[in-house]
Amino acid sequence: MTALAGWQNFYVIVGSSAGALIGLQFVVLSLISGRPAGGNDAAAGRAFATPTIVHFTTVLGLSGILSAPWEGIGAPALVWGLAGLTGVVYALIVIRRMRAQTAYKPEFEDWLFHVLLPLAAYATLAASAYATLSHVREALFGAGAAVLVLLFVGIHNAWDAVTYHVFKPKPGGSGQRKAS
Repeated sequence: MTALAGWQNFYVIVGSSAGALIGLQFVVLSLISGRPAGGNDAAAGRAFATPTIVHFTTVLGLSGILSAPWEGIGAPALVWGLAGLTGVVYALIVIRRMRAQTAYKPEFEDWLFHVLLPLAAYATLAASAYATLSHVREALFGAGAAVLVLLFVGIHNAWDAVTYHVFKPKPGGSGQRKAS
């Protein structure tokens, strides 16, 4: 039995959650697709909506990979380490996209949930993969924590996007609805 065997239920739960939330994101985006678009909504979508799907997909993919019956920890650690390094690079791309879009002026909460927390989670994935060389048990907890952060960040960002679109006035609309 490998060190990953004790994590089977954890990854089944978070992976299933991520898969379901990816589906819900597609449903929500389909429902709001009929709204009139603003001038820079596509750039804002790449900055704010796409990362949410990337985080959920990372959680789903890692859950599947880490639930596989590996003989040892080396190969899965390499995979989650590469996912972490790729995620760090992607977080830097998100920073560029958030700065370039003009449809919405990001606030601290946006920077926290779209850049800082994902960057920390992906860096933790990369570091925990390296830590498997000497501290397997702790590394697995690091990877698990990073996956949970990505799941919770995705949930927050999906909710934030839905409430933004619900309370954002439609172009040509008569009034502005405000969130409470």
